[in-house]
Amino acid sequence: MTLTPTKLILLVSCFFVTFCNWTFFKKVVTVYPISLSSSLFLLSIGLLLLSSLNLILNIIQTKYTLKPILMILFIITAITSYFMDTYGVVMDESMIVNILKTNLKETIDLFSIRLFIYLFFLGIVPAYLLTKVKLKYEGTKSSLMARLKAITISLLVAVILLLIFGKNYASFFREQKSLRYYTNPTYYIYSASKYVSNKISSPKMAFKQIGTDAIIPETDKRRELIIFVVGETARADRFSINGYEKETNPELKKEHVISFSNMESCGTSTAISVPCMFSDLTRKGFSLEKVAAEENLLDVLLHTKKINILWRDNNSNSQGVANRIPNYQGYQSPNTNTICNPECRDEGMLVGLPEYIKKNPEGDFFIVLHQLGNHGPAYYQRYPKEFEKFQPVCKTNELEKCTNEEISNAYDNAILYTDYFLAKIIKMLKENFDDFDTALVYVSDHGESLGENGIYLHSLPYFMAPKEQKQVAAIMWFGTNITEELNMAGLKERAKLPASHDYVFHTILGLFEIKSSIYNENLDLLHTIFHHLAL
Repeated sequence: MTLTPTKLILLVSCFFVTFCNWTFFKKVVTVYPISLSSSLFLLSIGLLLLSSLNLILNIIQTKYTLKPILMILFIITAITSYFMDTYGVVMDESMIVNILKTNLKETIDLFSIRLFIYLFFLGIVPAYLLTKVKLKYEGTKSSLMARLKAITISLLVAVILLLIFGKNYASFFREQKSLRYYTNPTYYIYSASKYVSNKISSPKMAFKQIGTDAIIPETDKRRELIIFVVGETARADRFSINGYEKETNPELKKEHVISFSNMESCGTSTAISVPCMFSDLTRKGFSLEKVAAEENLLDVLLHTKKINILWRDNNSNSQGVANRIPNYQGYQSPNTNTICNPECRDEGMLVGLPEYIKKNPEGDFFIVLHQLGNHGPAYYQRYPKEFEKFQPVCKTNELEKCTNEEISNAYDNAILYTDYFLAKIIKMLKENFDDFDTALVYVSDHGESLGENGIYLHSLPYFMAPKEQKQVAAIMWFGTNITEELNMAGLKERAKLPASHDYVFHTILGLFEIKSSIYNENLDLLHTIFHHLAL
């Protein structure tokens, strides 16, 4: 087959609009139900998407790169279609960051037969057929004129549609902004170009030290042992200690834990939330560029020269948080994690902790354990067989094959395992470390959609993410030496009030009784509860 570049682009644009935008049109029809009065407007939306895509592809095309670009677009658009249609996710700039930071294990978890079907029929087959097309170029001038003509017609079509349906589009663009996130491939092209542009144009920021004046007062004679657990994908409303009808916290309910049931995450993905909760930037001031150019909580603790810091990670990595500490240990493989069956379990991070503490007879301890937790979509793999209490269970990463009940049961079983894991930490603190002021702080990085409104997993843009992706589980437990000075009634009341990842940085500083100009008592959850910690 022989085609001119402009005709090929038009055909490809028609293919993308027709076969790769099911989620977009499904959401459009939900907002604007099909009727005689809406049918022409709905048709215009398809034509506007077609003209926009045709315009973009004609602008970026060149003689030698057209086919390679289109082949790449076929593959990426097919994969994007799968994740949009299956999980309701969108490919915005933050999702691109997540993709770039995803490791091989997390990627394998997402493989499925349905993904390969999408990839084969929407990606590989059209990419192969593209290799059989012979492009017809009619000289530089003629080709340029044809390209300009295609661009002009695309612009005219778009302008005419906007004029004819101006009132409809005024409402569409103002009140339905989230719909554009589902256009494929236009929105991920825009997001990728924005990401690259920001990387290129953003001036390199000078690295900033913070809290260099941090000290622990000499009057503080007691040694602190604080274990901070960074949870993964744990929703607050799936903890039975927060009122969930299934008993997902049989062990924690036996302990005097305080649950902050109104905790909100900084982001909807690990790549955003983990560095954000360890920074002093707060959610409103946070950006990946800023956090990469500034010290974090661990650096401030190091500045005291009196705190032993250990980070153990059973997730992908520390997202840059632990880059500057001397003791970072990965627990994602049997080489370091002694509890793997076959997946390496979070409780493996507890092995050897008493020995580590005994080797350091001086100073306080801040131990961070980064969980694999409830990382989806293969929730059934996140816990040992003996924790499969809630049945029937979804035993595949292809969530579309399971009922919402089966998905929820698998997810809840993983919460049950986290309950066991946290209780095991508490037991270890109570039995072995009487010489310390001990505390456990657990905060999940983000939540998870489990089929509510047809949405699964996480990472939706924050402004449009449902509460299930932002309301996270968070608890605290304190040893006897601290609870003697604890206003339990006041703490329980504070735990009911709104809180967020913004409080983590300053609450940890408060627990260590650190004096520093960087400390903000208004963002310390315990400032008015533990009077002896007030600075």
